[in-house]
Amino acid sequence: MTSERDQNKNRERDSEKLWEHSSPERTTMYQFKRHISEKYSREFSGEEDKFNSLWAWSVDEIESFWSEIWNYTGIKATKRFESVVDVNLGMFPRPAWFSGALLNFAQNLLFPQLRDNGGDAVDENAIAVIAATEGTEREHVTWKELRERVRVCAAALKRRVKKGDIVAGYVANHTNALVAMLASTSLGCVWTGISPDHGTTAVLDRLVQLEPRVLFADSGVLYNGKIHEAMPKLGEIVAALLKLETVVVFHTFGLKIGVQSIKPKGRGECQVWQYEDFTQQTADQDCPLEFLQLPPDTPVYVLFSSGTTGKPKCICHGAIGTLIQHKKEHMIHCDVGPGSVFFQFTTVTWMMWHWLASHRRRGKSGNEQSKVYPKDKYPMKSLKAIYSTASVLAPSTFEYVYSAFGPDLNLGSITGGTDIISLFGAPSPLVPVFSGEIQCLGLGMKVEAWDGSRNNVEGSGEIGDLVCVKPFPCMPVKFWGNDGEAVYKKSYFEEFPGVWHHGDFIKINPKTRGFQVLGRSDAVLKPAGVRIGSAEIYNVLLASFPTQFEDAVCVGRRRASDVDEHVVLFVKMSSGALLTPQLVATVKSTIRRELSARHVPASIDATPEIPVTTNGKKVEVAVKQIVSGINLRVSASVANVESLEWFRRWAAEN
Repeated sequence: MTSERDQNKNRERDSEKLWEHSSPERTTMYQFKRHISEKYSREFSGEEDKFNSLWAWSVDEIESFWSEIWNYTGIKATKRFESVVDVNLGMFPRPAWFSGALLNFAQNLLFPQLRDNGGDAVDENAIAVIAATEGTEREHVTWKELRERVRVCAAALKRRVKKGDIVAGYVANHTNALVAMLASTSLGCVWTGISPDHGTTAVLDRLVQLEPRVLFADSGVLYNGKIHEAMPKLGEIVAALLKLETVVVFHTFGLKIGVQSIKPKGRGECQVWQYEDFTQQTADQDCPLEFLQLPPDTPVYVLFSSGTTGKPKCICHGAIGTLIQHKKEHMIHCDVGPGSVFFQFTTVTWMMWHWLASHRRRGKSGNEQSKVYPKDKYPMKSLKAIYSTASVLAPSTFEYVYSAFGPDLNLGSITGGTDIISLFGAPSPLVPVFSGEIQCLGLGMKVEAWDGSRNNVEGSGEIGDLVCVKPFPCMPVKFWGNDGEAVYKKSYFEEFPGVWHHGDFIKINPKTRGFQVLGRSDAVLKPAGVRIGSAEIYNVLLASFPTQFEDAVCVGRRRASDVDEHVVLFVKMSSGALLTPQLVATVKSTIRRELSARHVPASIDATPEIPVTTNGKKVEVAVKQIVSGINLRVSASVANVESLEWFRRWAAEN
């Protein structure tokens, strides 16, 4: 018999339900579920179990599930796979996926199929891209036009690169960036993008490790209504990339500047081009659009995930892992089709740009801060969903969106990361939206919440580490560099050997199976959902202020009442130095200039001592937990454990 207390809890939970799909049987996920039920003679019925039984099948039958996703989403390949994956090999070293197949990443994005039976999914004269800048400019590009622009760019690139070369973009989120990425991956090159709002130090910390052969760059950046010239920074970057052979400049926002000004002296082998000249003077104008057919795990992207020591780590993602995850998420979880308009506000640095690139269209969004109710001015009758990534949205934001757009919208709080270039927590048309919760776990992603003893604490609703206990295709194919395998293992498989440890605290609701992400369980900073490393800040701090600071500890702070994580910097002053307001302002401006606005600490305070382990390593995780109000795992290896009391007092007062 259900107790009165449980009944009250159930009523409380029911009152927080904000949305259910009005016609779930019309969605792609429902059709996919029916297809699986019929093919495998599995019963996925019951009013209370519209999704969870399908998820359970997807993680129990890994090989069958991903084979069906390949077929259902229409992966385009010149040779079909011989096997999906050998789950008996474990998760590390990473097992191969879809062995024997041959495909091209760019071809799948430029010529999408609805199913694995051939045929173009869209009319070539339909709109592929709607590009919207900060100003009023709009650009509408058809599929035919996009393919032609990629053909021309690839024809020019073809003479300068070979399979496996790095092509970098120091570019904003615009159509030319998309064209350059697609042209590069069509030739078997690896694309990496960095937003031009990053300072020179942040860019070089990343690109020097990769030694790109070609660099696409913007001549300027528009921010807050003002155009900023990018050429001075670009000159410094080009001078430091010693193996760079070709630089191609997009003249953005009317800034058509002589490109020879960025060519370093004594670097005769480095050619600098305006984009128009690059494509018109160096390309074979009759060269057809071709796609190099490659094994499924061929690298296509390098993204950067900052650790707590050293330079940002270079995470390499493969073609099939990226492609099949994005197709699964867009088509099945998000229920977007060829005619859907998909908007994501992002920069090319963030993994969400890559998620966006795998769809094709961009649109418009609303504004909570100004309390504008868009439906009054912009009815947006075709708006189906809004997705917000990183930490789960605050209940007030859920309430705002439904008051602004009405009850028929799927507001999905989603979460994933640079490490997997996709999602662990996803939306679903078969699952209700509950205030303050991420809707569901992604199909095929065997995620659990573990305590320090490897116990799954999901059923108790307690906080645990986000782990994934079975292989999934979007695991990185490698980390760049000679020590890549060791870095890979240390990043994900040391905390719980053999099991993917993501580094986030999560709490799964045992009744709804929705969940919350409660911040990083390691020392990586994650303001606005973008992962950065404390080491980047330390490097700038100690290089720029060698006489003022003796040491520092930098952590992310996110309390239960906080919508987002904030960067907090604690500094130990050198003898005789004082932390004045002027010095604080100078430190912030220096970090902004050398790294980016996201790296700038929300607060800087002086601490008498930096907590360290017995071997001298900073104890960032303990400090982060204390200032965030999550005292879960203060290690016994802290050498000066009494120093943590200062941070407890600071947390109580701030």
